[in-house]
Order: sequence, then structure tokens, then C-alpha cells
Amino acid sequence: MTDEGSVQAMFAGAGPCQIVIANAGAADSRVMAKTTVDQWNAMIAVNLTGTFLTLREGLRQMDGWGRLIAISSTAGLKGYAKVAPYAAAKHGVIGMVRSLALEIARGPVTVNAICPGFLDTPMTDHSVEVIASRTGRSLSEARAALEAMSPQNRLIRPAEVTSCALWLCAPGSEGMNGKAIAIDGGET
Repeated sequence: MTDEGSVQAMFAGAGPCQIVIANAGAADSRVMAKTTVDQWNAMIAVNLTGTFLTLREGLRQMDGWGRLIAISSTAGLKGYAKVAPYAAAKHGVIGMVRSLALEIARGPVTVNAICPGFLDTPMTDHSVEVIASRTGRSLSEARAALEAMSPQNRLIRPAEVTSCALWLCAPGSEGMNGKAIAIDGGET
């Protein structure tokens, strides 16, 4: 998703689109003082540039009605310690969505960002393993620490993100444009 030619070829092969969801992402964590430029660039490339390329090429393939959806994160709304490059990229996604929404507002295409908290996915499982290895906590203690970030004391289910995306594509959502929708149990 970070190679312009590959993204263009993918959309050329797909033909006209009505719904495009930019969902590729990666996370990395370390304190800013130990973050390398390569780590910074990797987070920006996957999480921001990949989203830009996907939304741009998707928009080019739309002929009439369409929905562009970027999967961002609560890190793009508030930030978290030890993930500055990731949070910066996700903040960038939200800014891009808001700017693009103003460009396309008079037409039948909308663009929005969905911002989930920690999801119950393999990516979070990896985060749990990293937390456990760096802190000496057990896996269940590390998972509980992430769950505790939500006022609902749980991880967000992927189906909740899917339901939001489906709603953004359904009749009655036309007025949702340029929004960053948090799915986080009330965290932000």
C-alpha cells in the first residue's frame, strides 16, 4: 500500500468503485528518544501515505456516488505515549479526511475516518506480547492494561468497526462527511 504504482495498478484492475476502505496499517512502539528515522518513516508510509494513495486512487475510480472510509485510531484523536510516529500518522489521516471532505462536499461522494480504540485483533495481541516482554507483566495483565484504557473495560470488537463502515455506506448517512468517528467505549 505504500507503492504508488502498485496501488494504481490495483485500482486499474478493479475498475470503477463506489466504496473504498483504507484499512492497511501497522503499529510500533518505543520512546521518542529511541525512535529512528527509519521507524518514523515506516509508520508514516504505511499509516498515512498508504491511506493517501488508497483514497486518492479510489476517488479517481468513482463515477458518481461513492464512499471513502479511512481507518484511523483513537491515537489520531488524542495520542498515546511511546507511539508518536503512529499517532502522528493517524492524526494526519484525520486531517487529510477533513480536508478532502471540503474538496468533495458538493458532490455525491463522502469521506470519513473511523477511529477505533484498541481492537481485539492479532495486532493488539502483538502489542500485549510486547508490553508483557518489556514490563514483566503476564499476558493477561498486559491485556487487562489495554482493556482498562476503555471506560467499558474491554477491547473493541472488529464487528463494531464493520457496523460503522456499513452505516456510513447506507442511505441516511449522506450528511456524514469529514468526520472522525471514535469507537472506543467513551475513551476520547
